[in-house]
Amino acid sequence: MSQTYLTTEELSTKIKYDTRTIRNRLKDSVLLEGVHYIRPFGGRKILYIWERIETDMAKPIDMGILMSGVQ
Repeated sequence: MSQTYLTTEELSTKIKYDTRTIRNRLKDSVLLEGVHYIRPFGGRKILYIWERIETDMAKPIDMGILMSGVQ
């Protein structure tokens, strides 16, 4: 199956979230490395996997997981 890789800016345009929100909040709490995004060749650049994000956006989030990091 072919996957569509997006930069942070391209993902921002598709899902209507600010790039800072994606980098700071979503990447750290909702989007998982190896599932929703990759770092090609072990570098710093991040490419998001659109098909996984699109599928998971429709699923409800377990708030317990999100709140576990909040004190």
